[in-house]
Amino acid sequence: PHTGRLALYLLGLRAACPPHSPQRSLVTWLKYYLEEDWTGSRRHGHPLTSYYQYGLGVLALCVHHKRVREEVIRRLLTAQRHGRLGHSGSAVDTEAVVALAFTCLERRRLVGTELAAELRAAAHGASRSMAEAQGPDGIIGNIYSTPWALQVFLATGACQTEPAFGQAMAALLENLEAFGTTATMAQVLPVLHGHSYLDVASMHCQEEPDTLTPVDIEPPTEVPGNKTVQLVVECPLPWCYELRLYDRPVPVPAAASLLDVLWAAAALDPYNFRFHTQDTSQGPFLTQVLGLEARQEKRNYWQLLTTPNTPLQMGIADYRPQDGETLILRLSEW
Repeated sequence: PHTGRLALYLLGLRAACPPHSPQRSLVTWLKYYLEEDWTGSRRHGHPLTSYYQYGLGVLALCVHHKRVREEVIRRLLTAQRHGRLGHSGSAVDTEAVVALAFTCLERRRLVGTELAAELRAAAHGASRSMAEAQGPDGIIGNIYSTPWALQVFLATGACQTEPAFGQAMAALLENLEAFGTTATMAQVLPVLHGHSYLDVASMHCQEEPDTLTPVDIEPPTEVPGNKTVQLVVECPLPWCYELRLYDRPVPVPAAASLLDVLWAAAALDPYNFRFHTQDTSQGPFLTQVLGLEARQEKRNYWQLLTTPNTPLQMGIADYRPQDGETLILRLSEW
C-alpha cells in the first residue's frame, strides 16, 4: 500500500490551497490503504509498510477533517504502549508522527471524550520520552528526527516549558546544511516558523497570499583532489559467525558521499562487494550489503557509524566522509 506517499501528498495538497483538487477520492483511497496496510499484522504483527507510514495516514485524514475508525486509532495506541515504533532515530520519527496524529484527533474533536483523554496522555508521554532521548549535542534521535520532535513540542505546548525545545532548536540551526532534499526541507521549514503539520488543518486558504515563486539555486562547487575512506562491514551474532566481513580502503573524489564510496567499492571489487538501496522520500536507504538483507520482520537494519562507535546523523547520499575516515556498516538489531 502507498500509505505514506499518499498521506504526504494529501498533507501537501491541503497546505498548497489548490482551487480545485480530487481530495475526496484521494481521502477514500487513503482509508482503503490504511485497511490494506493492516493486513500485514496478521502475519508480521505490524503494518505492511511501517508504523511511521500508518501514523502519517491517520494524521493526513485528520488534517482533512475526516473521522478515523476507533480500531485504527487503537492500533497505534497499542503499538506505542508496547514499544513497537522502531529503532534509534526512526523511533523518534515514528513516535512523533503518531503523537501528532493523536493531538490532531483530540484537538479536532474527531473522537469521543474517553479516547481523547487517552490520546492526550499518549502525546504528552511521547513528548517527555523525546526530551529524555536528547543527546548532549541537543539532537533528538538524529538530525533528521529532531524537526519531528520539535513539531511535537510545538503541537502539545511543551515548547513553552520544556528546556529540550530550545536546545534542539539550537542544534537544528547549527545543522541546516543537512536538509538538502525536498522531503527534509518540508520537515524543518514549519518548525523554523514556529509551526507543526497540525497548523495545516486550520489554514484559511482564501487569506493565503501566493508566495510560490521560483528560486535560482547555484550548483555546488566542485572540490578538487581525492580522498581515501576505510570501509568496514560488520555482521555480529546471531546473523553471522564472523564479525568483520569486509575491511579495505576505497579511493574516491574529495567531494564523494558515502553512497559514492559504496559505488566505488562495488566497482573495485564487484564479486565480493555488493549492496542495494531503497528509494524513500528522504533519499536512498541502505537495505542490503554483501548479500545480507535487513528486514523489518527480523527487526534488524544497517546502522551507519564512524569509528570508534559514533552513529552518523545523515543518510548515505548526504554524508561526506573526511579523508582517512573509517566508516562502518553494521547489521544491528532494534
